[in-house]
Amino acid sequence: MTIGGMENVEVFTSEGKGRGLKATKEFWAADVIFAERAYSAVVFDSLVNVVCHTCFKRQEKLHRCGQCKFAHYCDRTCQKDAWLNHKNECSAIKRYGKVPNENIRLAARVMWRVEREGGGLTEGCLVSVDDLQSHVEHFGEEEKKELRGDVDAFLQYWPPQSQQFSMQYISRIFGVINCNGFTLSDQRGLQAVGVGIFPNLGLVNHDCWPNCTVIFNNGKIELRALGKISEGEELTVSYIDFLNVSEERKRQLKKQYYFDCTCEHCQKGLKDDLFLGVKDDPKPSQEVVKEMIQFSKDTLEKIDKARSEGLYHKVVKLCRECLQKQEPVFADTNIYTLRMLSTVSEVLSYLQAFEEASHYARRMVDGYMKLYHPNNAQLGMAIMRTGLTNWHAGNIEVGHSMICKAYGILLVTHGPSHPITKDLEAMRMQTEMELRMFQQNEFMYHKMRKAALNNQPMQVMAEPSKEPAPALFHKKQ
Repeated sequence: MTIGGMENVEVFTSEGKGRGLKATKEFWAADVIFAERAYSAVVFDSLVNVVCHTCFKRQEKLHRCGQCKFAHYCDRTCQKDAWLNHKNECSAIKRYGKVPNENIRLAARVMWRVEREGGGLTEGCLVSVDDLQSHVEHFGEEEKKELRGDVDAFLQYWPPQSQQFSMQYISRIFGVINCNGFTLSDQRGLQAVGVGIFPNLGLVNHDCWPNCTVIFNNGKIELRALGKISEGEELTVSYIDFLNVSEERKRQLKKQYYFDCTCEHCQKGLKDDLFLGVKDDPKPSQEVVKEMIQFSKDTLEKIDKARSEGLYHKVVKLCRECLQKQEPVFADTNIYTLRMLSTVSEVLSYLQAFEEASHYARRMVDGYMKLYHPNNAQLGMAIMRTGLTNWHAGNIEVGHSMICKAYGILLVTHGPSHPITKDLEAMRMQTEMELRMFQQNEFMYHKMRKAALNNQPMQVMAEPSKEPAPALFHKKQ
């Protein structure tokens, strides 16, 4: 299960946080500290027919398990590799007569593995699945009600011939999934496709400004260094996106992970002044700022509704109007302005209005670069999208420059073998070639570009997702 690097870390007691992991040697940006395969993992309910249940790659044509008709695989190799973990599931689905939800499927896979190997330490693991945090004792009434529903459904699905676990143990495993479930992305890293339990990763504590990032690549997770890490230093990842005021991040972490964040950025409220930034000259009154925040929140709700209905022209209209009203009040690092810029640039790109999209995307990236860690994966992806939008708009100089910048970040966060980094490398070479042509003869470049576009329609951007970008850790909503 574990595939290397565990000698690079050791478990220790982290002050105020309980257990943590620290480095046993020095690391530099882009170093892989350790890699780990999932203890157990499942594909999301909504994607079971389009994502391979072994490698989690998204494919058009998948082979279906002939017995349960539920599990799908790329090919015979993936099907063979899955059999040890699918065997019990296969007969349980046939007996039950239907497929339970992803939470119940994951809990069952964990418990079948415990039945096979025992609940203690497995090879290469620094912690057993039994020892991971569950926080069941901190559940509120709503969560307890959901938990009881999951346990009842689990007991109906769980075969009578399998080892029988106590209600307390079953509840604990659901708690472990709730706290430690890690989001698995498709091969491009753009869509969340499943959830898995990675015990060693479960030991890495949170920091809003972490020294590591986690990426899912080719069936395993990699813990990667974002910069220099000294021997003995604690390893941290961010469980949530940084792009929020410290109070809101703290509230989210308390609600989802049951702890009070004491990282430096939260304690000192670092960058909060930028997230809430307003114009300097003239400085708006507090009343005007308050009204604009409320107007922005109301508009975001309308945008979500229009987006969910696929009314993209309405989304653009709402964003334009809101940005116009925000202009004299908010600075470009203000969280509400950035949310508008992000939405409008993505939707305009999808509608192929690349020129207008590129203008908004550049403003968004300028704001992001003042806020995010320079090697943040979300920042890298945003710069990549902005580069692509500018390239499509014919702004070859800006497009190439942004694609190069994104490539530098993704080499650190994703590594050179990740499919998205390889895509970016191909784009970098293509834009470099076009940039040389542009510098030699601008008129000819535009003429050739126009001819190429007439013969071959511009690559259409993916439809704007109704979901947010995949979060690092999967929380049951």
